[in-house]
Amino acid sequence: MSVTYAKDQTIGAFVHNINAQRRADEVASLLQQDSHFAKAVNEVDKVRLFVGSPENILGSDRTKHGEIAEQVEVGIRNARSYLQGGGQVATFDGVGRLAPADYKLDNLEVQSKFYNGINNTLGKGVVGHLDKYPDFTSNKGFYHIPKDQFDVIDKILKGEPVDNLNAKTIASIKSYIAEIESRTGQGFYEVVKPGVSDYAEIQQGTVHGTLDTHQQDLEQQNQRIKEDIVNEHKPSLAEGAKATGIAAAVGAGVSLGAGFYKHYKDGKNVFKGELTAEDWKDLGLDTAKGAVIGGVSGAAMYSLTNYASLSAPFAGAVVSASKGIASLFSDYNKGEITLDDFTSMGLMICAESSIVGLATFAGQTLIPVPVLGAVIGSLAGQMMVNLMGVDSGETIAALNKKMAAFTANLDAKYQHVVAHILTEYRKLGDLTVTAFDFDLNVSLLTRSVDLARAYGVEEDKILKNVDDVDDYFLS
Repeated sequence: MSVTYAKDQTIGAFVHNINAQRRADEVASLLQQDSHFAKAVNEVDKVRLFVGSPENILGSDRTKHGEIAEQVEVGIRNARSYLQGGGQVATFDGVGRLAPADYKLDNLEVQSKFYNGINNTLGKGVVGHLDKYPDFTSNKGFYHIPKDQFDVIDKILKGEPVDNLNAKTIASIKSYIAEIESRTGQGFYEVVKPGVSDYAEIQQGTVHGTLDTHQQDLEQQNQRIKEDIVNEHKPSLAEGAKATGIAAAVGAGVSLGAGFYKHYKDGKNVFKGELTAEDWKDLGLDTAKGAVIGGVSGAAMYSLTNYASLSAPFAGAVVSASKGIASLFSDYNKGEITLDDFTSMGLMICAESSIVGLATFAGQTLIPVPVLGAVIGSLAGQMMVNLMGVDSGETIAALNKKMAAFTANLDAKYQHVVAHILTEYRKLGDLTVTAFDFDLNVSLLTRSVDLARAYGVEEDKILKNVDDVDDYFLS
């Protein structure tokens, strides 16, 4: 059994590393997203600082909204980019305050035109600017206009009905659109694009509320991103398959090494060509068996550590004990060992798991050495009962009687400790038994659907068949 324990603990270590790496990546990603959000909020704060000093804003009280719109545009676009992990996309750097362009977006010059009324924005704003700078769009420069005005223009161009505009106004808008396209030699959508704000949102009396709304949007987006990060770092079938593959390799390697050592003890040196064809055949079978058992053990440990909240050493010990008890119980049923033999050897096998269980669940509880054996015996007995599954009842009844005798030797304080640890054992339910049942694993997908529904998972988020699983992992 020592080789088995070593193998399972090695597999447990690999599983622990897989889990630890995933959790470390999750923490790192969440911290990085916190940094992204802080940079985004800082951009909003820069705009707040600017609009908080209206005496420094160009224009009269009636026209200051023009420069406010520019600041909001640059700040919010950068904030959205930073939130997604991007860099600066908009800037005033290299653009004079009274230059033909107001700012740059993705290294392209942009002129912001925010007038009251669509015709004023297109006529006085865009066309008027083209009168002074006819080549402004020749290097892909373009205009930003109020988002709500752009939406109305978009409806007009698509022939959709528009409220609160008469035929004369619509005709005038179309005329300005035609003139803009004629002057620039480009389509309207290439020359004029929507800003991030409506006209009313960037006025002196409303801009503070506008910035509050933008920050709330950033907070909501940030929360969704962090939720996605958490979901992306949950245990998965793909990672479970990775753990299974590694465990199979470990199982095969340890079995092969053990086989070499066994033959070496028998006086045969594999490196000197002293193994017979039959020896190599046995080694091959043992290695293949080790790979299969290792893979099953790895899958079980991945499930135990991620879905039953067990530590990797405890999961390894539980898996080792599971296989040991299964082998003993088979010998007992065949009449090859007595109940006393089964009990004694089973308790020894489960003792390791019990000791790890004490360390895992008892924590800081100090248990005197004189009663330690009784505690371990009680836990080992409980574990034997859990790992045996369904029986005729006679064997389990006998084991429970022995376990009660162990527990009776404890005083009330340590009976409470045992009760606490046994509660943790019982949380395993049939998970360990199920992990080693090949027949049950054939129906894994069907049972996972039932489990998801039992836990209230939304129906449209449940993977119900192989096609759903393939679509999920290949999309």
